Amino acid sequence: MSRLINKMTTNDQYYISLVIDGDTNAFSVLVDRYKDLVYTLALRMLKNREEAEEVSQDTFIKIYKSINKFKGDSKFSTWVYKVTYNTCLDRLKKNRKHFNDIPINEFTEHQVKTIDNALDSLEQEEYSKAIQECIALLPSEDAFLLTLYYFEELSLEEISKAVGLKANNVKVKIFRGRKKLATILREHLEPEIIESYERTGR
Repeated sequence: MSRLINKMTTNDQYYISLVIDGDTNAFSVLVDRYKDLVYTLALRMLKNREEAEEVSQDTFIKIYKSINKFKGDSKFSTWVYKVTYNTCLDRLKKNRKHFNDIPINEFTEHQVKTIDNALDSLEQEEYSKAIQECIALLPSEDAFLLTLYYFEELSLEEISKAVGLKANNVKVKIFRGRKKLATILREHLEPEIIESYERTGR
């Protein structure tokens, strides 16, 4: 797995070098590689397809204009997440939109783990669909962080670089986000899935 990631990182650097040397066509390769993810993250933050599309375009314009500043001390993908996150924050501030948090039931760590284990009983496709639909209902920052956590499988260190927060702070935010997600999952998943798991023991 690590070899694959290293190969991908090296491959990114190859195209980055071409772009810096003036090859604009090489940038389209990077856009194609990350456009779906950037759009998904923007949609998680902004909750609006049109704005997510606009922010995605703005993100790649910013990346193109400042690509020569990419130092390579972290993965290019992490830098892409960071630019996406900051561009989304700028848009939210500009629009002065405020999203109300969903009600949070008091969930213990054990109960959150119970939800995670229950999800393991779902087929992968059902799991992915259920998680994505429920994450979309979370407040902006929680949705962004958990998308990186669940679908990109980033480490706390990688996520902290992307959003400019300390790893411990990210850990707390992700845990709180998972508690909110657990609340939503309990409301949206088929009750028998949870009940079936609880009957078979923890």
